[in-house]
Amino acid sequence: MNYIYIVKCSDGTYYTGWTTNPKRRVKEHNAGRGAHYTRHRRPVELVYTEEHPDRSAAMSREYKIKKLTHAQKEGLAQRYSVQVS
Repeated sequence: MNYIYIVKCSDGTYYTGWTTNPKRRVKEHNAGRGAHYTRHRRPVELVYTEEHPDRSAAMSREYKIKKLTHAQKEGLAQRYSVQVS
């Protein structure tokens, strides 16, 4: 499986990416081995994941999410936390 994920950075911004293992990827971000964007905004917290059957679908959805506003990403994160709780 492939996943889209959103992490909330320590400065309140959101970073969106795709991976095959969201928990491992968040650990990489927090260890400073993730994206350049998150290196100086640690720690990051996983606030959203979305499962996709293949890499192409995941990357397409990642592109769409990256175009969302901060408020729209926040809305996704809030709906996700309600579903997980």
